[in-house]
Amino acid sequence: MSAVSLRLPDHLEQQLSEEARLSGQPRSQLLREALETLLSQRREGRAQAALKLAAEALASDADACAEARELAADFLMAENEAMAGAEAPATATEPWWR
Repeated sequence: MSAVSLRLPDHLEQQLSEEARLSGQPRSQLLREALETLLSQRREGRAQAALKLAAEALASDADACAEARELAADFLMAENEAMAGAEAPATATEPWWR
């Protein structure tokens, strides 16, 4: 495990020490957890931004929108058929998965 040196403003150091005392965890563990949370949130933010850009690009392409609507209609029909089959009572000769 690597070591990192870090300078903190007094108010953050006081809050960190207080949280370590209250939680019974070492300060280094609290800092690792905080850093993991921050990095995870930033990764998620970048992924969301990339997804938004992709959705905007798709939405601006009329052909892609039409294809997406066709696929959605096909999947909806298949989903409705599957739901109808799942809701229908199975007969003694017909397995429940058919």
